[in-house]
Amino acid sequence: MTAAGTAPRAAAAGPSHAAGAGPALLGVRHHGPGSARAVRAALDEREPRVVLIEGPPEGDALVALAADPGMRPPVALLAHVLDDPRRAAFWPLAAFSPEWVAIRWALRRDVPVRFIDLPAAHSLAFPDADGGADGDGRGEPGPTARPDADSGTDADTGVDPGAGADAESLRIDPVAVLAEAVGYDDPERWWEDVVEHRGDGTRPQEDGALAPFLALGEAMQALRETYGDGGYTRDLVREAHMRLQLRAARKEFGDDGVAVVCGAWHVPALAARTTATADRALLKGLPRAKVEMTWVPWTHRRLARHSGYGAGITSPGWYGHLFAARDRPIERWMTKVAGLLRDEDRLVSSAHVIEAVRLADTLAVMRGRPLPGLTETLDAVRAVMCEGSEVPLDLVRDRLVVGDVLGEVPPTAPAVPLQRDLDRTQRSLRLKPEAMERELELDLREETGAARSRLLHRLRLLGVGWGEPAASRGSTGTFRETWRLRWEPELAVRVAEAGVWGTTVLSAATARAEWEALAAASLAEVTGLAERCLLAGLPDALPVVMKALADRAALDTDTAHLAQALPALVRSLRYGDVRGTDTRALAEVAAGLAERIFVGLPPACAGLDADGAAAMRVHLDAVHSAVALLDDDPVPALRDRWAGVLRQLAGRETVPGEIRGRAARLLLDEGRLAQDEAARLMSLALSPGTEPARAAAWIEGFAGGAAGAGMLLVHDERLLGLVDTWLTGVPADSFTDVLPLLRRTFSAYEPGVRRTLGELVGRGGAGAPVQAAVAAPGFGAEQDHERADAVLPTLGRLLGLGTDDINRLVGAGS
Repeated sequence: MTAAGTAPRAAAAGPSHAAGAGPALLGVRHHGPGSARAVRAALDEREPRVVLIEGPPEGDALVALAADPGMRPPVALLAHVLDDPRRAAFWPLAAFSPEWVAIRWALRRDVPVRFIDLPAAHSLAFPDADGGADGDGRGEPGPTARPDADSGTDADTGVDPGAGADAESLRIDPVAVLAEAVGYDDPERWWEDVVEHRGDGTRPQEDGALAPFLALGEAMQALRETYGDGGYTRDLVREAHMRLQLRAARKEFGDDGVAVVCGAWHVPALAARTTATADRALLKGLPRAKVEMTWVPWTHRRLARHSGYGAGITSPGWYGHLFAARDRPIERWMTKVAGLLRDEDRLVSSAHVIEAVRLADTLAVMRGRPLPGLTETLDAVRAVMCEGSEVPLDLVRDRLVVGDVLGEVPPTAPAVPLQRDLDRTQRSLRLKPEAMERELELDLREETGAARSRLLHRLRLLGVGWGEPAASRGSTGTFRETWRLRWEPELAVRVAEAGVWGTTVLSAATARAEWEALAAASLAEVTGLAERCLLAGLPDALPVVMKALADRAALDTDTAHLAQALPALVRSLRYGDVRGTDTRALAEVAAGLAERIFVGLPPACAGLDADGAAAMRVHLDAVHSAVALLDDDPVPALRDRWAGVLRQLAGRETVPGEIRGRAARLLLDEGRLAQDEAARLMSLALSPGTEPARAAAWIEGFAGGAAGAGMLLVHDERLLGLVDTWLTGVPADSFTDVLPLLRRTFSAYEPGVRRTLGELVGRGGAGAPVQAAVAAPGFGAEQDHERADAVLPTLGRLLGLGTDDINRLVGAGS
């Protein structure tokens, strides 16, 4: 039976290839080291006069750069639509990719290289073409990788115009079908056994170097006769274009002068007997877009299928090792693993390496494999070097099996002006892109540190997420920043997208900030943008942002919106100080915003429900922190006025208990509320006439959600006694209602604080008798002489005094 949509049947001319009577069709699996070795051997034997490669023809003008000493794989061809850079696709190539091996072979011998797949101008113009950097023009989608990688974003999305879910459900994985036919339940393991472990490609084959390609081609021919296009309907269009290019090459160089390196899935279609007229009919009326193409660096991590970017292989680091190791690959691999683990301070000796190699060989024999594969080597490493632990083995998988290799592209490669300016800036700041994630500490008082910070902030504003701010492990001052950096290949697309804003990073970030200021939908967005402009050092954008900020602040009457906007403005003032930026206009806007918040906050807090109170409490904390950082100039007594607002909130019965409790706590922490007054407010809030739910909300506002909140109850037993007395008096029918609030409050405390509170309550330290006998807040009713005497020896050593001298001082004091 032949499925619908079957490709034209190929002539059974496989033996003629071996005899040199036709073009050499070298069907491969992309990013396969075994295929790469076989391609190199076949080219050496056949010595074609032209090499055709599955890939976008726009790359023909760039292929000579592969011979540049500055080009180091992994790299990728990047194509994007000129007027919409988000519509882009990559064609990645690693050192062990058959296409890269063929390109390098041809360039070393001055043999022409041509890409023959459907042009990117067509594939990127399809309505369903992937428009983001996630499109991988060479990757097999997902874990069901097929034996060839598809060029063009249609291969990534796997969607064909007019083909819906039914077509997608019919797609097959040819490698899985072939593996199942010979009794393998793991397609990857079968491919390793029959291809990757065939040897290094240097020993002559009995049937010639083309023999493995003929065998694989026959297998694919059988699959295409059974499954047709396998559910990949757009391949029929791509294969028609490849056949036209193959005909032109055969006419120019002769049948025996052409070698084609393409996915094995396409070999039957390229060998098929069709007419040029039929192929041109398939290509008629295709959409077209203007595209640009260049080389960009790639990473092994992006070649790994499990990293979230489907490129067809799970272990690029392992494949790279197999391709580079000319002999004893398992021994060399185990030596690499041992070196990595030693760098991580694990005890791994030469004996471990020897034993791991022996175990891997034994496992391969027991499992009937020709050589140890990745599974056997990892099992051996786990048992011998990791002592059965998965933790160090995960490190091996991450650093070696996948790896953080980042390719390089020569400066002569085409690039948008913005990319060139970014490259120059990176070199001048000695900030080299790296594939491995690393932390960067910046001191903003130094010129280089400040310049690096400005660059990273400008790129973030442009949507180029090379670095992400991280919490500093040292100083928390505004003169220091910590960044977490990792360069991802798709950032090249983000840079191309940002090129519409300007030709330099500074001009592009300025234009983008001005546009965002005019397009902002809320006051908080504008204030956040003002902060980002100061961080990025964009003085030309600030006037536009400040005007938008003043206009929005004047029109916005929602107190919650104003409270949400103030913290970003105050942070901007602090950052401006450290960077030497003039922020007087910003300070005036911030002070005016604070004034409006002071007036509008009390009425805005009245009558809120539980959810509204929780949201307003967040704003209350944020405004309190912001006011603490504001100077009293240009508005005198700003902090005093804020304290007055908090007193109003703490004493109003119409304000929800959570906000009243929070206001009282903020006043107490600032020293503007006496301990006695705090105890009085708590007594009122927890009085018997108060509903348990409202009382619990007051406790949550007063004693929850702040650093050190639990320590207040530990050191002031009067407050703890009030809470304990109220809690023991809650009626049984109301206790289940208040329990979630109390649990949320006390569960936020550190374990040591909770334990201390439990001990105090358990021994009666939180009871009413204690609070009646307390002479000073936080102290017991009587002196504990035994505990005081315990510190005297240490005190004597610190003061350099003997025991007699200490006793005299203690006696004199008493």
